[in-house]
Order: sequence, then structure tokens, then C-alpha cells
Amino acid sequence: MRQSFTLENLGALAKEIKSKLKHTVLVFEGSMGVGKTTLIHALCKELEILDTVSSPTFSLINEYKTKNGKSIYHFDCYRLETEEEAFDFGAEEYIDSGSLCLIEWPDRISSLLPSKYHRVKLDHVNQNTRIIDFI
Repeated sequence: MRQSFTLENLGALAKEIKSKLKHTVLVFEGSMGVGKTTLIHALCKELEILDTVSSPTFSLINEYKTKNGKSIYHFDCYRLETEEEAFDFGAEEYIDSGSLCLIEWPDRISSLLPSKYHRVKLDHVNQNTRIIDFI
């Protein structure tokens, strides 16, 4: 799926992504400020997260609970300098847990990713519009 979107249709985009989920790991790629966390926030709303969704930039990982008690893990790997740091906080266990994992800056932990996952690539078009590639 490739399409453009704005903040106004972000909810509809999140709903469409939810309907296409086949894997438990989604990796979010794109430059700083392109909207990765904003899209994750919209997706979490669609997944009926009860918790406040925020960027785990300093904690590296946030756990959110859904309305039906399932866990969703949100990683921000931007600050990782080595994959060893990901092993230190147990990234592999989270990824292998069967719970949905939403991973920003996945290139920092590429060897930990499963063989099958969704790739969400975001690109700037202009200040208000982005292009998403969802694979």
C-alpha cells in the first residue's frame, strides 16, 4: 500500500493499517520529524490502547495495554549505539513475545527482527502531507 496522508485523515489510515496486520512486528522508518510517533499514536488509538501513548526516546520501550488486556510494545531505538544495548533491555524477548511490537529506528536492531514483519516507511511531501509505504 502506498498513499499520501495528512493529519486530517490519519485516523482512517490507522484503521486501514490495522485491517492489514498479519505480523506482530511493525518497523517504522523515516527521517526525524516525519511523523513516525504521530502515526503510532493514531494506530494505538485504533487498537484501543488505554494508556497514554508517548515516545519512548529515553526509556527505549513503552508498554501499553489494550482494552482487552493485551500488551503492545513501542520501541524507539534512536539512542541505541549498538545492538548489544537492545539485548541488555530484553528487546529480543519483547519481539518474540507474540505481542504487537511497534519499532522506530529499526536499523539499529536489524539482526533482532523476525523474518516476517511489516515495514512502514514515511516520507515528507510538504509540511502537511506525508507518503506512506506499508508492506
